Amino acid sequence: MTIAQGGTGLVAGEARGRLAVLWNRIPFTTTVVLAIMIVGVATGSLWHAAEHQHAFHYYAYGLPSLEHGRWWTLFTGPFYALRPWFYLPMAGSFALMAGFAEWHLGTRRAMAVTIGGQLVSTVVAVQFLELSRNSGWAWADRISGTLDVGFSGGALAAIAITSATLRTPWRLRLRAGLCVYAGVAIVYVGTLADLVHFFALVLALPLGRRLAGPAARNANKPSLREWRLLASAGLVLLVVAEVVMWLVPGDGPFGSSDSISLSGNELLPLCIVAVPILNGLRRGSRFAWRCAIALCVLAASQMAVLAGLVAITQLIREDYDLSSPPLFIVDNLLWTVELVLLISARRAFRVPSRRRRRKIFRGGPDPAFARLLLGRNGGSTISWMTTWPQNTYFVASDGTSYLAYQRHAGVAVALGDPVAPDGTSDRTLREFSAMCENTGLVPCVFSATAGTVAQTTKLGWQHVQVAEDTLVDLENLEFRGKAWQDVRTALNRAKKDGIEFRLVRLAEQPWSIREQVRALSEEWICDKGLPEMGFTLGGVDQAMDPATRVGLAVDADGTVHGVTSWLPVHTGDGEVGGWTLDVMRRRAGGFRPVMEFLIASTCLAFREEGAKFVSLSGAPLVRSNDSTPRQMVDRMLDALGSMMEPYYGFRSLHAFKAKFQPRHEPLYLAYRDEADLPRIGIALGRAYLPNAGLMDFAKLALRRQRVVGGGVVVDRSAAGTPR
Repeated sequence: MTIAQGGTGLVAGEARGRLAVLWNRIPFTTTVVLAIMIVGVATGSLWHAAEHQHAFHYYAYGLPSLEHGRWWTLFTGPFYALRPWFYLPMAGSFALMAGFAEWHLGTRRAMAVTIGGQLVSTVVAVQFLELSRNSGWAWADRISGTLDVGFSGGALAAIAITSATLRTPWRLRLRAGLCVYAGVAIVYVGTLADLVHFFALVLALPLGRRLAGPAARNANKPSLREWRLLASAGLVLLVVAEVVMWLVPGDGPFGSSDSISLSGNELLPLCIVAVPILNGLRRGSRFAWRCAIALCVLAASQMAVLAGLVAITQLIREDYDLSSPPLFIVDNLLWTVELVLLISARRAFRVPSRRRRRKIFRGGPDPAFARLLLGRNGGSTISWMTTWPQNTYFVASDGTSYLAYQRHAGVAVALGDPVAPDGTSDRTLREFSAMCENTGLVPCVFSATAGTVAQTTKLGWQHVQVAEDTLVDLENLEFRGKAWQDVRTALNRAKKDGIEFRLVRLAEQPWSIREQVRALSEEWICDKGLPEMGFTLGGVDQAMDPATRVGLAVDADGTVHGVTSWLPVHTGDGEVGGWTLDVMRRRAGGFRPVMEFLIASTCLAFREEGAKFVSLSGAPLVRSNDSTPRQMVDRMLDALGSMMEPYYGFRSLHAFKAKFQPRHEPLYLAYRDEADLPRIGIALGRAYLPNAGLMDFAKLALRRQRVVGGGVVVDRSAAGTPR
């Protein structure tokens, strides 16, 4: 009994804590949601439909209530729902939309726009019905006698105004979604609630920037991406409308949808055709644009034919009633609006076909050209990786700078900072982004430094830390003090055991040495259970490059106990100012502290040659500073790092590098917005594991299950660093 009471008390304490957090951040939204639920319980409308209660007309708003002087219904109606099952979507949508507004606008402003939006949209809707009910419009006559409840008008007005605080393109995405919903509902369903929602958006969207206050952002001229979004949203509206008319036939402002709704057999081909067209419009495909134009022309031509028939009928029959335009005409008018939008946005749909893109990207600079510019301009610690043959090169218009990238899953993954003269990298990034827009690719920059992130931020991009570079300054490097004990021990033991250090070019070494290095690498790959990773992680093939230096630990018998490879870091004017660690391999059962010995010996050798620093390379999915606030993307990357740790040991390797007392510099992924992240994740997976198949990942999952289920602990200590 004591345990049960303790558990109940703990749960109650957690509930109170969460409620306190909500109250502190969104007190207005929390209060309204609680009030809605309390009113539902107190009046019984939570289990009996409010619209069937005798007192319904005393608290529901609408034209009849205001005509009878029940003005208070404007304040009581928002706290009810028509039917019991309406409470969940009504309270949930209010909590989502009003809470979002309160989070961004503050409590006072959110209260003003939500309550004001509810009152104004309801009064305007009622006044509209008052003016139009005696015009012979059957729909207006019918709706003017109905009553409604709910706070949805105010919630929609609040989120419409809050959209002005969002960055591009989320602002346009949210507004397009709201307009699609309100447009379909008012044209094809047409209840009093739909009319209130329609006026809430019509009044709130134009005033959003004024009412949002200091949090509002300036609206820029629509980009190619936003034009594509608008065209896609228009087509979505039309397709959704057809689905709504089929699923929920209604009698809206322009008549019943029964006469024009498609059958299931007709709707299926439309959806099959529309889905690939929508995907093509999103990517800016010229072919998809032409298909959408043809579809709209077909629908608009039907309206023109019908308009001619109506005109002829009016001439023949003078009593023909045109006071209520048929829904058929309105439906086809929307297709005409979409046609005009597509024509206006034609410049956004110039992405070449896949075959044409292959021809465009077939040529271009080669790695020799990249090495020339890299030697001239200098680059970051990973810029030498841009000269590897798997990359494609985007060269800026002036021909003096470039970005290396790989194309996977429709994403152009740029590697590292632009290799550009001082002060011109921002132009290279802008031109690269424009090239991606014009060819339908999603741009991103992987392993970018803080300087590049600052320039992409000016473009409106986002960023997240994906790795951490570890740099060791060589000028005053001395292995003294307690912190360097492991390194000194490795150097002394190597001397005692007769382990020799050689700094060589691997391609110039004897065949026996090269074969031992390959054997060490293959042993390491087999131990991991997945193919060797690529992109920013090289192998023996890259170590064979004459420009790459290789450190070897060789005993008196000529046996290679460990190997490291080092990539040059160009600082401009043909100078190599530092070196970046790439390959790390050690022999199983060999000299245990071989990695400490190799890295320390290499640092001393490079210092004698005049190098200023070495980079122990960026450790993926790790960071030293855990005090920085974590966003959702950061938490996802942390989880991914934990999952990959048993196989590639990124975090263990990062901890091993800490023995050399490095300074840390974060490396980032720069991307346009969060909607691109799923595709970027797929692209990075293909870039790092280009040869991995489904069977490889299945084996990985089984191996992980065995490791976790069996309680196996992998030793990643200094002596067990990844080979």
